[in-house]
Amino acid sequence: MKMRWFNISKLKFVNFIYWVFLTYMIAAFVWWYVSLEKQNSEIATVKFQSIRLNDPALYEKVKSIEAFEARKTKQYIYEGVTFLFLFLLGAIYVYRSLLKQLRYSNQQQNFMMAVTHELKTPIAITQLNIETLLKRELDPTQKKMLIENTLKETHRLDALCNNILLASQLDMGKYESNMQDVDLSDIVQKLVDSFQERFEQRALITTITPSVFIQAEPLLIQLLINNLLDNAHKYSNISTPITVQLTTKENKISLTVKDEGVGIPMEERTKIFEKFYRIGDESTRTTKGTGLGLYLCKKISEFHQATIIVDTNAPNGSIFTINFPI
Repeated sequence: MKMRWFNISKLKFVNFIYWVFLTYMIAAFVWWYVSLEKQNSEIATVKFQSIRLNDPALYEKVKSIEAFEARKTKQYIYEGVTFLFLFLLGAIYVYRSLLKQLRYSNQQQNFMMAVTHELKTPIAITQLNIETLLKRELDPTQKKMLIENTLKETHRLDALCNNILLASQLDMGKYESNMQDVDLSDIVQKLVDSFQERFEQRALITTITPSVFIQAEPLLIQLLINNLLDNAHKYSNISTPITVQLTTKENKISLTVKDEGVGIPMEERTKIFEKFYRIGDESTRTTKGTGLGLYLCKKISEFHQATIIVDTNAPNGSIFTINFPI
């Protein structure tokens, strides 16, 4: 909560400084224009005073001075408007960059808080399980349950570390791919079966077209599908089904994962694929996560020249669709 208050305070401070500076610059611009216009008027007055009343060219000289004064006024206006436009354009760019940087900083802080929590939980459970095995006499069934639970938590740690490492490699373009012909139907079916074993109470509805082959990196595709399944599981009630579809149509192969959860607000749909981004705040949200899952889904999709889109699963929930080119 303190971290969130700090970020809000920092944002308010940046806003205050920005508007003070902007107000000062606009005031300075107005003062500059008024000063130049006053100087222009004084020059014209001096020129008027230098003309003799009996001068035969009095009318022409007066007109010339008035025309010169008008030209100067227009020049000041054009220069001022151009300067003000460029200044405001730069100010808007700087302001948006600052807001983006603050938002990214906030996401990184949320990410660190989430990672800390994600690391501490399996470590604490693993430590407790091992201490229990060492200190207590347990029957084989209890030992098996504790060992299986410990393995499950180590798999969580391994998946978290892999996600962080992969995100870094994809960002820097240093991921060494092993592109090959893969049976996407087989991969989807195996991951769905594995998911069903882990969450026996969760209903899965599948429509998988057989023998769908694509050029892909098998490990990345597995991570992509697992992340979509985990995301659907986290943000929907376990009593509702998850639908997985693999279809081919015209010039594309579509992989779709549907849930009947809380859904994603329209204004959040472009943000959820940003690195570290999570809906809500780390101090208030109840679901676990690091903000890397959907980001990796987007990066992996792009890695395979595929597109990922999110839509509403009326009346409730979300639909994630990945379209692979044929």
